[in-house]
Amino acid sequence: MTDRYAQTRFLISAAELLQLPADTGTEVAFAGRSNTGKSSVINALTRQNALARVSKTPGRTRLLNCFEVMPGQRIIDLPGYGYAKVPERIRSHWGEVLEGYFQTRDSLRGLILIVDIRHGLKPTDRQMQAWCESRDLPLHIVLNKADKLSRGAAAGRKQALETEPGHYGSVQVFSALKKTGLEQLTARLDEWFDVK
Repeated sequence: MTDRYAQTRFLISAAELLQLPADTGTEVAFAGRSNTGKSSVINALTRQNALARVSKTPGRTRLLNCFEVMPGQRIIDLPGYGYAKVPERIRSHWGEVLEGYFQTRDSLRGLILIVDIRHGLKPTDRQMQAWCESRDLPLHIVLNKADKLSRGAAAGRKQALETEPGHYGSVQVFSALKKTGLEQLTARLDEWFDVK
């Protein structure tokens, strides 16, 4: 496994699209419902315990957090969605920012969608799928928290998702806790970042 992701560093938190770095180079976005372990996946990928803030309170990521992997290569940690206790006006603002991000960001090369393997895709996750499909944007679904299921059950969840009618995107099983699935995730990112 390459060490390139271990060098990832925090760049900026943006409340609006205009605050993001210049729309050049390559970006990969990470998205997911609140409490799916999105921050933990980023931390496992980068082998840094606190690069992305992990909170016991769902819905804490309220900004677009930008991390630099290498010059011109960025990971964008999108706000967690689907948490009911967040005020409606904030949820509405997040939706507008996310939709704008997907529609206008030319440097965006793919979306990593973090899903709790025990719960599968929810309607908001399917909205992410639809945005990706409408833009012909590559999507990679990471079924996180696989350590909560047996290996057979986890494989079954993956296969069920892959064989759904109209399914869009590649799928993998992952555990941020046990660091399983890191090589597959790294390989997908390497492809999108055009690592030689």
